[in-house]
Amino acid sequence: MYNNEKEKMLAGEYYDATVKDLLLAREKARDLCFDFNQTKPSDHLKRKTIIHSLINIEEPFHIESNFTCDYGFNIEIGKNFFANFNTTLLDTNKITIGDNVLLAPDVKIYTAAHPTDPVARLEGKEFALEVSIGSNVWVGGGAIICPGVKIGNNVTIGAGSVVTKDIADNTIAVGNPCKVIKTL
Repeated sequence: MYNNEKEKMLAGEYYDATVKDLLLAREKARDLCFDFNQTKPSDHLKRKTIIHSLINIEEPFHIESNFTCDYGFNIEIGKNFFANFNTTLLDTNKITIGDNVLLAPDVKIYTAAHPTDPVARLEGKEFALEVSIGSNVWVGGGAIICPGVKIGNNVTIGAGSVVTKDIADNTIAVGNPCKVIKTL
């Protein structure tokens, strides 16, 4: 059914992350992240060029250092995106982010996951589930968005939240685990 490990990865199936093409793709992304993070903040053109070679993102956008991702090619971001310091996007599956999204410092978005069964985990199995964030979303500092989560439009996620389940449109959600506390 699948032609390679990348297809399995994007389908949310167990896959082997140690195959050569995935190792090389991660190494390329890490090199680009390193280059971006070592570039002077005032060198806007170079920083934008690096980000455009790494992820699919619309203008305008602003990303602070340090920025980290696994592959880059699984990330799609709309216009008016802002990511503050220390953003991590583990994109072993697709991460889709709408327009007008703000990520405060230390936001982490994870698509990567491992089996809860220790035997399967010891065998090196892993899988990844897509994450999507709608438009007009603010994610507070230190928030973690877990694999498979969908966050709707017009949402605020409180600082320090751990988002383990979907969050509906037009809401404010906070906590660990993150829960809706107000509908707008």
